[in-house]
Amino acid sequence: MDFSKLYRPSALNSFQFIALTGLLMSGGAHLILHFFVGRTPTGFNWLYVCWTALYVLGTLRNLFGKANEGHHHHH
Repeated sequence: MDFSKLYRPSALNSFQFIALTGLLMSGGAHLILHFFVGRTPTGFNWLYVCWTALYVLGTLRNLFGKANEGHHHHH
């Protein structure tokens, strides 16, 4: 099993990449809201749960999915 598919940017699939981007952007927004606004909206922390779930699902697909899955180009 190739565990570099968990962290190497070139090995990530689109679900993992979107989830990591979402985690980073949510973290940045959280810091801005906390330090400059003084509060975060109710339920904001659920974003982290959603991004993490998307990352886990993407990881499962990346590790156990078929190598050619999703590449159906017809000419």
